[in-house]
Amino acid sequence: MAALSLRHGLAFDDLHTRDGLARLDAAFVAGLAGVDVALHNRLLAARTAPDALAAKDESTLLIDLAPHLDDFLADLFTVTAPNLTLRAAHARLMPLYDCKRLFVQRHAARAIKQPVAETLDGAAVTEAANAVVGIDLADESIDLEARELAFATTVPRHLDAEYKVATPTPEVEALTRYAAWALFAKQGKARHRPGALFKQPHKLDFEKLVPVETETVDGVVKMKLPKALSRPRDGFHLTDPGGDLAYALDHTQYCIWCHNQGKDSCSRGYKDRKTGAFTKSPFGVTLAGCPLEEKISEMNLVKGQGYTLGALAIVAVDNPLCAATGHRICNDCMKACIYQKQEPVDIPQIETRTLKDALSLPWGFEIYSLLTRWNPMNLRRPLPRPSTGRTVLVVGLGPAGFNLAHHLINDGHHVVAIDGLKIEPIEPSVCGVNGNGKRVPFAPLRDF
Repeated sequence: MAALSLRHGLAFDDLHTRDGLARLDAAFVAGLAGVDVALHNRLLAARTAPDALAAKDESTLLIDLAPHLDDFLADLFTVTAPNLTLRAAHARLMPLYDCKRLFVQRHAARAIKQPVAETLDGAAVTEAANAVVGIDLADESIDLEARELAFATTVPRHLDAEYKVATPTPEVEALTRYAAWALFAKQGKARHRPGALFKQPHKLDFEKLVPVETETVDGVVKMKLPKALSRPRDGFHLTDPGGDLAYALDHTQYCIWCHNQGKDSCSRGYKDRKTGAFTKSPFGVTLAGCPLEEKISEMNLVKGQGYTLGALAIVAVDNPLCAATGHRICNDCMKACIYQKQEPVDIPQIETRTLKDALSLPWGFEIYSLLTRWNPMNLRRPLPRPSTGRTVLVVGLGPAGFNLAHHLINDGHHVVAIDGLKIEPIEPSVCGVNGNGKRVPFAPLRDF
């Protein structure tokens, strides 16, 4: 296995000392000055007086920094090639979301209403669309994503630059009819259910948030999840893989990135326009948004641009231990999403996918680990603070306890943490501490 080789004259141990991280930060800042002096100056000014920076200006600064930090981290760990491959995977999928928004939803769904679309002959509209797309859209031996991409990349060739139908043609008509059938007809929806292209946000019915079916067992009516949504739990293993990249990007593009208007209620809470107080859901739940005030809109924008490491760095400003959050622990952000009457943006899945994609890179765990200690996106504490000489005891290592311990360490304190439950030991080569509590060398993880 290849050994870790870092750039800028740094060694692995340097990533775990304040002096080493200071040298790393200096390398980043100097590199930024070499490519964008104005952005470099904005960063230094923001670090000098972070609380004087308006929220919108801070968001803009982090978004502008993201591509540079993304490239810097990839270069630092010599993973530029796989990182570019990951970025290319994002770019490859983008035609899906342009076509979905500008053609499927704005044109096809309006040109052919649902009652008409439901009466269309599926075989006939598929055959006509196949002739235009050049692929059998019904052929299940071809990956659904590939079929939808073929459709999405064909559409703009028959429209103007803004996806508008300048002149109705038989080809455009065939594509329109297929899109409406796939969007509204029962068979069309079944064919494209796992895909992203032919879907519209559904309206929320707060009395039916969880879809259920009923069956009668021994004379008793029983409610259950539809089979497609049921996930049996066996032991303590995770029951689902989470959304894939196409799903996550679908929701990054569905997000309206409302930090620009200061209306990112997912992060700051959904407030009454007149009183400024947090509103409540129909169930009386206060819509306070993300408990950590994570920069969600900014994450969504940057992830959608393909900068996974830059997006993860934005997450890590307020939620460095995001490995413990994501789609399995909390959805306060979704409850407070700006979309209150229709399906919200699936923010937790975007966060999960962002972390997973970073971890999929060689040395991805070390990149994520580094961002929990050094993060130039964190204007108030880009580096761990110098030692205070204080020792803090943290009692209880649930999410609040280990998160507190993490921040106390980065604030320069020595931390001892205990819990009433058994804490399983970790391999010394991974954690750097042996069974007797003594420090030992630990090795970087290439493949998480």
